[in-house]
Amino acid sequence: MPARADEKKGILPKGYRLPEATHLGRVRLQVADLGRSLLFYESVLGLRVINRTADSASLGPHGEEREIVHLRGLSSARPVPRRGLLGLYHFAILLPDRASLGRFVAHLAETGVYAGMSDHFVSEAVYLTDPDGLGIEVYADRPRDAWRYDERQLRMATNHLDVDDLVRSAHGEPWIGMPAGTVLGHVHLYVDDIDKAEAFYHDALGFDKVVWSYPGALFMSAGGYHHHLGTNTWAKGASPATNADARLLEWEIVVPSKKDAEQAAQNVAAAGYEAKPENGEWILSDPWGTRLRLVPEKK
Repeated sequence: MPARADEKKGILPKGYRLPEATHLGRVRLQVADLGRSLLFYESVLGLRVINRTADSASLGPHGEEREIVHLRGLSSARPVPRRGLLGLYHFAILLPDRASLGRFVAHLAETGVYAGMSDHFVSEAVYLTDPDGLGIEVYADRPRDAWRYDERQLRMATNHLDVDDLVRSAHGEPWIGMPAGTVLGHVHLYVDDIDKAEAFYHDALGFDKVVWSYPGALFMSAGGYHHHLGTNTWAKGASPATNADARLLEWEIVVPSKKDAEQAAQNVAAAGYEAKPENGEWILSDPWGTRLRLVPEKK
């Protein structure tokens, strides 16, 4: 049987490999002031509240019931220190097209919200922090046929973003919130050891390595995507986030079936890591205590 195109790129795990259709579901975040956070996530990011209780809220794009961010309030939660904590570096919201990102950037300029901006070759990205200091990326992908490789490794960089050209792509249309088709694109984590990250996420969980020569970082994915997961060691000397901190509580990896979730979890457990079943899903913890949930695709 001939190899799939994506099998000729990246570095595949030697054993179990996550299915090609794997994608991300949602992030669950702990914040200090739910009302303050909702004001930011609605008015700045443009997400829509799907459900709300006294101490939590589910948010997603307009025109859909897809939840991509879940907030849990804890009034005593400490803000993220400047140097960061092991755990979340940022979570990344993927917009359906470049024009949407152009509208979002124009919206940020109109409201006076500061954001960092970068061109990564495979995508164009905007970076913000929420009121607790949790990192957020909002981005749009370039077409896959525009991605370039150096032999097996995907070419990614952090270059200047042509903001004027990006805004022109919106054709003057106003930002009216995160549009239908918006999803959680990737999660990027602070770790203290890239080899340990590779052992857990590549060897045990089954992500492909996609970019491995970026300084202090390793990017991994399923199905040939540029990355569903980034890990880096840029938070030198940081300690792991705890229950007392504003932090990432959990992120979801969605696989096609219950069997796929079970196979991935069993491979993680066989490598010596914890994997707990929960109502047809599996809860895993990486070496730094960051939880992720394996979720079968809802049919």
